[in-house]
Amino acid sequence: MKLLRATRDFPLAVRLLLVNQLGVNTGFYLLIPYLATHLTDDLGLSAAVAGMVLGLRNLSQQGLFLLGGSAADRLGARGVIITGCALRTVGFGLFALGDSLPLLIAASILSGLAGALFNPAVRAYVAQEAGDRKAEAFALFNVYATTGALLGPLLGTLLLLVDFRAAAVTAAGVFAVLTVAQSVALPVRRVPKPETRVLGDWREVAGDRRFLAFSFALVGLYVLETQLYLLLPRTAADASGWSGSVGLLFLAGTVVNLAFQLRVTRALKSRGTGARWIATGLGLMGLGFLPPMLVAGVSTAHPLHLLPVLAGALLLHLGVMVAQPFVLELIPAFGRASLTGTSYGLFYAVSGAAAAVGSAAVGWSMDTAGRTGLSWLPHACCLALGLASAGAVAHLRRRRLLPAEPASAPPHPTVPSRPDRLGRETR
Repeated sequence: MKLLRATRDFPLAVRLLLVNQLGVNTGFYLLIPYLATHLTDDLGLSAAVAGMVLGLRNLSQQGLFLLGGSAADRLGARGVIITGCALRTVGFGLFALGDSLPLLIAASILSGLAGALFNPAVRAYVAQEAGDRKAEAFALFNVYATTGALLGPLLGTLLLLVDFRAAAVTAAGVFAVLTVAQSVALPVRRVPKPETRVLGDWREVAGDRRFLAFSFALVGLYVLETQLYLLLPRTAADASGWSGSVGLLFLAGTVVNLAFQLRVTRALKSRGTGARWIATGLGLMGLGFLPPMLVAGVSTAHPLHLLPVLAGALLLHLGVMVAQPFVLELIPAFGRASLTGTSYGLFYAVSGAAAAVGSAAVGWSMDTAGRTGLSWLPHACCLALGLASAGAVAHLRRRRLLPAEPASAPPHPTVPSRPDRLGRETR
């Protein structure tokens, strides 16, 4: 299989982290999609309290991405990854132990902190180990992540036939296995002595106006990708009148990702710089909301109305496939190699906050559409956001404010010849 052959072409550390991402997404989506229902239906919590518990998980993750990235740079990405997986094991395990509010809050905070640690660390490790093949490595990363995001809910649905605790224990078990596997097999890298204090690192990265402009220009990528779980499932269900339409959207997206992600990235890599394709991908993501707009608010539901929504979802997936590997490839090229983890951390902090605000805005437009009959409004907002983000990245590229080519380095041997690029070591 081409996917396995492509995976074997990378160093051991990259292969391990690809499998790690498969496990991370499997364990996460095995539990989290069903958590809100468990809190309200099984435990009888109010929607406000359930929202607080879920919000604490998001806040602890998005608010601490920068801390996780700095930890990867200064302490070693390998240790940060292992610690993050261990904390996620404890956090998910707590969800299975009881139903008291303090326990649920602790579980949410620990689960979020875990993501804040290993998310930037893993990407930094992959960036370092992949050398000049970063885009291809992150394309594979996307494939493994998407596969896990499909397997998780399927496994979670089966385990919920037993009860929620069975799902929580299984999810914790997945992260426990990952913790042990990374501890045993992930290569150790020497950590260079920090050149500045932590606050100095943060000021350096946050003070790079080019990098901040790039991060804010990419707001559309994560806001629109979130609509695969918010706007498009609602449109599909309402337009088709078929409850299984949502599952079909996810299945089709996963199949397309598995079949074409690596091919798309390799083809584009040979035809221009990554910045060019980032803008193209964002534009495709925005255009993905045009077909669903045609059937939004139809007076009579019909299964054939699912086709425009499916076409839009596939176009959105294609846009992500085009843009995301090159985004992750470009981030380390903005600053010093020793601050790669910090750069990923700040980028994801900005993206997480933007996705939260953007999703709230899309939700408001959906409510407004329901009250006013302007069924096209949320899709038009997403279309405008995608095109605006594409235009912003294209503007930065025209102004030569983006790195011409991502910095690259050959993969390190098990014992590196010189201690640099710590942050890029891990994920």
